[in-house]
Amino acid sequence: MYKRILIATDGSPLSDKAVESGLGLAALSGASIVALKVVPRYPRSYFEGSAPLNRDEVKQVEQRWTDAALAELGEIKKMGAEQGTSVKSVVAKSELIAESIISAATKNNCDLIVMASHGRKGIKRVLLGSETQHVLTHSHIPVLVLR
Repeated sequence: MYKRILIATDGSPLSDKAVESGLGLAALSGASIVALKVVPRYPRSYFEGSAPLNRDEVKQVEQRWTDAALAELGEIKKMGAEQGTSVKSVVAKSELIAESIISAATKNNCDLIVMASHGRKGIKRVLLGSETQHVLTHSHIPVLVLR
């Protein structure tokens, strides 16, 4: 059925449910997993919301974020190994979360994207946006959304 499944995670409890479901689906179908965490780049200017840091400090902050993402993806890799599923960890550095998810799925030849949705409605959805909706709208790869 599926050969390679991309699981997008943001570290939230809801996202953890998507990870568990994606790993379970991979075990049933014999698929491998690409586990993705998108981390932002540190804002470069005051107008983007940054505190005044020099380049070395910015690199240190971004490295901590990347290390934390790799640790989280390492846990997914361990969970996959326990059930005999191959897991590749990918950290994408971007503010464009939905585009990064679609791009990673395409680059890794995934045939399914698994992700969570917080299910916001009304004005909250308008104000906060919906990365899941963006992926659903723009991906040519099937998307499994869990809530």
